[in-house]
Amino acid sequence: MRPTGIVVGYDGSAHSRAALRYAVTQARLRGTSVRIVTAFDYDWRRSRVAPLESVDQLERTVRDHFEELVDAAVTETRTRYPDVTVTGSVRMGSPGPTLVATGRDAALLVVGNRGFTGLTLGSVSQFVATHAHGPVVVVRGSVDTAVEPVVVGVDISEWAEHTIGSAFEEAARRGAALIAVRAYELPVAYGLMSMGTVPFNPDEIRRAESDALADALRPWRDKYPDVDVEAVTARGSAGRVLVDASRTAGLVVVGSHGHGALVGTLLGSVSLHVLRHADCPVLVVRS
Repeated sequence: MRPTGIVVGYDGSAHSRAALRYAVTQARLRGTSVRIVTAFDYDWRRSRVAPLESVDQLERTVRDHFEELVDAAVTETRTRYPDVTVTGSVRMGSPGPTLVATGRDAALLVVGNRGFTGLTLGSVSQFVATHAHGPVVVVRGSVDTAVEPVVVGVDISEWAEHTIGSAFEEAARRGAALIAVRAYELPVAYGLMSMGTVPFNPDEIRRAESDALADALRPWRDKYPDVDVEAVTARGSAGRVLVDASRTAGLVVVGSHGHGALVGTLLGSVSLHVLRHADCPVLVVRS
């Protein structure tokens, strides 16, 4: 079954409201629906905040609060965007796993980069980004309606094809330019300096990296001839280079190397660095 609809995590925080705006924008571009999901979890019976006889009432009160929160978000979104089908639901359960399960068959799962915590990347956002079964956008920076470039990090691996393809698709959907970035670092020749010469040529390495990037992009340029593509080969750490590029981008696309429960060990250091520091939304693509 083809994934449909966009699921967005919502807790009423400013970051989740930005995620909701982003989800609606994407729904309008894709001609699909939005489902607003709130999840809460608390072990009331082990807590000392209330006597056991009032736990059920406390749970109902908390659920009522979140249902009112979601209902208000649904009503406001429907009013502002009558062309988008919007629904909402409140789930009892740990927010991260609940969002992953709810978004299993979604075309896109959207979360803010953090909720009411002060973390650079919230625990829920990181859990979703590293465990979701499909594409995830972590919304960072401003959610602007201006058409800004899509940036994709290209690592020339067996998993790169899907990441590159998703970036071209996003650029085509938005009518945006695509900046494909290949970052590289020169080999570290430990113990070789005493030889008098270093056995590699920086210019040759740069040309080889540029050629590899061009080869990776060629079939996608042919498939998306209307997408304006800029290929950039930059010396430096991939994470830093992509974060620098994010300052003028509308989206950064990064890849992961796994699915489901395994993704937590396969979302690499570069992707995590971008998720924590980018100045725009980040799309994590499953390979």
